[in-house]
Amino acid sequence: MTAFDKNQVSRFRFVRCDFAADTGVAQLVYAFDDGPEMTETVTVPGAPFVLEGERAAAVQRALQLLHLIAGVSYYKAAVPEQVSIDSYAIDADTAALVETVYLNGLGEFAYRNGLNLRGRFKLPVGDAQAREAAPSLGLSHHALVAIGGGKDSLVSIEALRNAGVAETVTWIGGSQLIRACAERTGLPTLNIGRTLAPELFELNRQGAWNGHIPVTAVNSAIMVLAALVQGMDQVVFSNERSASYGSQIAGTGEVNHQWSKGWAFEQAFGEYVQQHVAADLHYYSLLRPLSELAVARQFAKTDFYDAHFSSCNRNFHILGERPVNRWCGVCPKCHFVFLALAPFMPKTRLVRIFGRNLLDDADQAGGYDALLEFEDHKPFECVGEGKESRAAMATLAARPDWKEDVLVKRFAQVIQPTLAADELQVEPLLVIDGEHRIPAALWERLRANFAA
Repeated sequence: MTAFDKNQVSRFRFVRCDFAADTGVAQLVYAFDDGPEMTETVTVPGAPFVLEGERAAAVQRALQLLHLIAGVSYYKAAVPEQVSIDSYAIDADTAALVETVYLNGLGEFAYRNGLNLRGRFKLPVGDAQAREAAPSLGLSHHALVAIGGGKDSLVSIEALRNAGVAETVTWIGGSQLIRACAERTGLPTLNIGRTLAPELFELNRQGAWNGHIPVTAVNSAIMVLAALVQGMDQVVFSNERSASYGSQIAGTGEVNHQWSKGWAFEQAFGEYVQQHVAADLHYYSLLRPLSELAVARQFAKTDFYDAHFSSCNRNFHILGERPVNRWCGVCPKCHFVFLALAPFMPKTRLVRIFGRNLLDDADQAGGYDALLEFEDHKPFECVGEGKESRAAMATLAARPDWKEDVLVKRFAQVIQPTLAADELQVEPLLVIDGEHRIPAALWERLRANFAA
């Protein structure tokens, strides 16, 4: 590959995409200007697949949607002003959805790199007529449930099991930690392969723009494709209502690291899939009406996964060092999960899970200050709202077994006096409430269990 200069790139191309039913392999091809093609592959196990008629057409629509959304990994390398689609046309609804994903999903990327992407990424609309409403395909009543190895997806998996919903535990990529967690469920599993174009890593080495992308949006599109190929009618994620709340940055406003886990994405993406891909394919988050603390309370009800789960994102880095154990103990995810679980399980159990007491370590003060939004903004991570962290810490400050720990004592002495007492109650944050896309009959079966 010739030397890459991101400032000299004028156009990003969605070159082509195809899916081979005999192998289950999708190829997503991209390029900058007239440069070399970059090919990503996604592999759905279970081939050969029989895809005919309306279902084959729906798979093609899902494939194109995946091609467009997954392109965010490559587009960000140069963020050129021109974008083209070489091999198919899209309508205005498709363009609007994908443009929204790029603008908001690259919000943190743009902020960290000092870029203004507003109005920059514009897809060509080649079909002036809106697509006809997508048909129902007669998909089987079965849920593909995304598992990430953390507490949230395990809460969803057990809730669906208790509600009698047939489910297949699904993950993307080669993480052995996630595999072990999935196998622990005892349910059918589906491991979807995804291989990024190797040229992307070379571009990064040559100085391409780099940073956070909306991974959940990409994974959602992959799982929609997989559900159609497998003939299943539900794609289920485990994003709570707290995910809709971003970091409040002085002089900038809100930047949400986990925008594609938030309600705005779920609503737009789920509605698009039903209207334009398959009318009987339901995309939803099972935990949307719950806060992070409510999810933590739910997880704490069983210790079945204590030795298997991890929410530490350092386990899942594509490149770089990973923690020797399941918890690094120093990242924002470790900080928050420890704090969120503390009000709901015995201290001895929590310390056993993490291998140490994170709240009795003065060196962790800065990390917890960010979670508390005390003289800092919420970390760019998938963590709960500041008010949840403050309420959890206030709860611990009132408990004999926690109040002498160095960071809990510091909170009680330094931070809590600056806060209003009515802002530090946990109970209001445990209320099950808010918008969601959970099928009504299923939600009626789940609601009482979540509220208990």
